[in-house]
Amino acid sequence: MRDYLLTLCVTAAVTYLLTGPVRKFAIAAGAMPEIRARDVHREPTPRLGGIAMFFGLCAGLLVADHLQNLNSVFELSNEPRALLSGAALIWLIGVLDDKFEIDALIKLGGQMIAAGVMVMQGLTILWLPIPGVGTVALTQWQGTLLTVALVVITINAVNFVDGLDGLASGMVCIASAAFFLYAYRIWFSYGIEAAAPATLFAAILMGMCLGFLPHNMHPARIFMGDSGSMLIGLILAASAISITGQVDPDALKIFEGSTRQATHAALPVFIPLLLPLTIIAIPMADLVLAIVRRTWNGQSPFAADRGHLHHRLLEIGHSHSRAVLIMYFWSALIAFGTLAYSVHSASMWSVLVIVVLSAIGLVLLLLPRFTPRAPRWAESFVPPRYRRRRTAPAAEPSSSPASGEGADEEPERMPVPAGVNGATALGARSAVHDRRKAGTRS
Repeated sequence: MRDYLLTLCVTAAVTYLLTGPVRKFAIAAGAMPEIRARDVHREPTPRLGGIAMFFGLCAGLLVADHLQNLNSVFELSNEPRALLSGAALIWLIGVLDDKFEIDALIKLGGQMIAAGVMVMQGLTILWLPIPGVGTVALTQWQGTLLTVALVVITINAVNFVDGLDGLASGMVCIASAAFFLYAYRIWFSYGIEAAAPATLFAAILMGMCLGFLPHNMHPARIFMGDSGSMLIGLILAASAISITGQVDPDALKIFEGSTRQATHAALPVFIPLLLPLTIIAIPMADLVLAIVRRTWNGQSPFAADRGHLHHRLLEIGHSHSRAVLIMYFWSALIAFGTLAYSVHSASMWSVLVIVVLSAIGLVLLLLPRFTPRAPRWAESFVPPRYRRRRTAPAAEPSSSPASGEGADEEPERMPVPAGVNGATALGARSAVHDRRKAGTRS
């Protein structure tokens, strides 16, 4: 666990430290697209955050390769090299799309090629545990098609949910944290070395998201763009493929009886194999609703609109930050609820806790305008919007000469430094932004 935590911290530190310079590079390169009708932000924001995330991935793999307890992952398996090859390809496609807006079909082809590169190097699904049937071995073509489909669906699901500041990176971080706990349990508790690559991938993915989140939280100073969303989607899919199609369920040796009975008994253990797909639950529901809505209105299913789930949360009165936190809550409930059920499937307490938390989530959805107020002693630790309002004392009329002629004038405002904004102190973005706005108005 110590080596995994060290890898996670190094990945997060490299991603965090590189995001500031990458933001300045994105501004200089002009990777600041104009605001579209469906966008939530109100000023052009640089993309290309995936550059910092990719170098964080490289740093995490490099550190893990030099750690004594994790070096065997690179010696006994070719999966880390397969992941790095596919990630490099999908990252290059994303960088080009962030800058030049590549056609959707070209991006889809690139995603399939990246998945094919991983399959050629051994990162593929070999068998599937199917409840009621048992462990089903797949042919080479079946495994390849299933692997490519899983990679493409996960990449586009993560890209689809990337609509609010910090939403995609936070939801992927939650899903990867739950999956890390499950994969580590399989690797450490049962001594199955085939689960080590998936555990390493989940730890690195957590580090990438945690390092990028401080720059991407509302108000975001940089977006990950397709170079980041497709990258973390591919790593998430690679983790699922590694442990689902590589770890033989019979190696657990915790069930007895026929294959059919063992598979039924192992159902709670098989459920977390789908943990990386929990990120798709909310986006897929949004995708289905969007297709139905656009088709019903006589529009193309691919036409962009402002009817997505995060748009609706904003329309009913939730703030930007609260809408993101609500979707975090549901993602964590699905991921960790599934994990808890797999560990204690016979306990009713897990089900009761999930039901209670679901009720709390529904209440939060129905209270968009409720703003909690922190107690007096904690006001210095919370944002200003959660502090109690203090009524200013009425100003007494002044009889000084200065209050006569200048009484109708507006009070003098304190000047705002040009190099500071409200997100974080990594530098200003007003210079390029002002020039861009001046050019567009003319």
